[in-house]
Amino acid sequence: MFGLILQSAKYSTAAFIEDQDMFHFSGIFRSVRLLAMPQVNLVDLFLKPTVDKQLHTGNLSMSLSFDGKLTGTSAKIVVQNPSQNIVWQETVAINSHVTPSSAVIENVALWSHKHPNLYQLLITIFDANQNIIAVVPYSFGFRRLHKDGHNRVTLNNVPLHLNGVNRHEWSPTGGRNITMSDMKKDISVFKDNHINAVRTAHYPNQIPWYNLCDQNGIYMMAETNLESHGSWQKMGAVEPSYNVPGSIPEWQDVVLDRAKSNFEQFKNHPAILFWSLGNESYTGDNIAAMDAYFKSVDNSRLTHYEGVFQNRIDEDRISDVESRMYAHPKAIKDYLTNHPQKPYLNCEYMHSMGNSVGGLGDYMQLFDEFDSYLGGFIWDYIDQALYVTDKVTGQQVLRYGGDFNDRHSDYEFSGDGIVFANRQEKPAMQEVRYYYGRYDNE
Repeated sequence: MFGLILQSAKYSTAAFIEDQDMFHFSGIFRSVRLLAMPQVNLVDLFLKPTVDKQLHTGNLSMSLSFDGKLTGTSAKIVVQNPSQNIVWQETVAINSHVTPSSAVIENVALWSHKHPNLYQLLITIFDANQNIIAVVPYSFGFRRLHKDGHNRVTLNNVPLHLNGVNRHEWSPTGGRNITMSDMKKDISVFKDNHINAVRTAHYPNQIPWYNLCDQNGIYMMAETNLESHGSWQKMGAVEPSYNVPGSIPEWQDVVLDRAKSNFEQFKNHPAILFWSLGNESYTGDNIAAMDAYFKSVDNSRLTHYEGVFQNRIDEDRISDVESRMYAHPKAIKDYLTNHPQKPYLNCEYMHSMGNSVGGLGDYMQLFDEFDSYLGGFIWDYIDQALYVTDKVTGQQVLRYGGDFNDRHSDYEFSGDGIVFANRQEKPAMQEVRYYYGRYDNE
């Protein structure tokens, strides 16, 4: 017999660095499970698929960590191509850490938005008597993300164009608790409207969402759960005399732990092209430490952070891209024509509140003018509103901030999606569909 205690804290020091613009609820919004593990268990898997410059040969290196009664055990490792044909296999003796031979795969099928080819890794674990203990399947993809010396970013040698949206996890009935049906609907809306990229604004999302993006060719900016704009933006003005996490030593382990959690959970997903260090948290040594961490463990992706725009002192050690919010197209042109240090990306643009999203074409034209322009992510994808029963009509209606006698409130400020909270497309989606469709390449 055993007992399980689960505690949810309403307030903690995390409140200082979780200042995202959204409905704030208390409670647990993700699944909580107890898992029964086999006597020998694969506890970590790190896949490193690379592709040569000619996009012909794939190379898969991997490291596996095991736990349990390992004496005499073995693992058969098989790689299948997207047609389910075996292209590589090897049997290894199991110890706590195993590094199999690299798998070399000719005529590799590449992963991209239009062609999300996934290979299947199958690890079968045997005991000392060759009985099967466990079978671990895992999907992965080969793709080549590259930034050259001219600030051009390509995926599989094709210029990267991000027709993206920022996406909060939201349900009009469940709040922050969303279902697989909600996620599949979002993928369907993306495909119908040529949306090829998503920023997990502003925290790691549910695990199935990353799998869906892998399977459907949606490029991801995987954001770390960090936002502290209330500490450096005071009464609407930039005032960083004291800011969190800044360069305060006591905060470094806290934010690094969040970066490590983000990486370790999602490091094998081909959809992730950028690790984002967080959102609107100014700059400082602790943000730089996060950037250095991601670079130390992963050279297959780029790092992103917008806050260095607020203070250029750290731009040489934070973020592989110049990232800004809501810059005018002319300001972007000025940056890209004056010896830019980095490629340009709009982490948030086209604030979709009220009767908005006009003028998107001016941003999209920048793809034709600059090889170093990457596009960006519309703010945002979905309204945050909840269904309630109207006392007069008895109908289910959507209610926004301030409709629940909630104070303080941003009122309708969280109603800035290109879909309503029930995922019905707004009229603004017509503009998105037209212009994103013109630049819906690889």
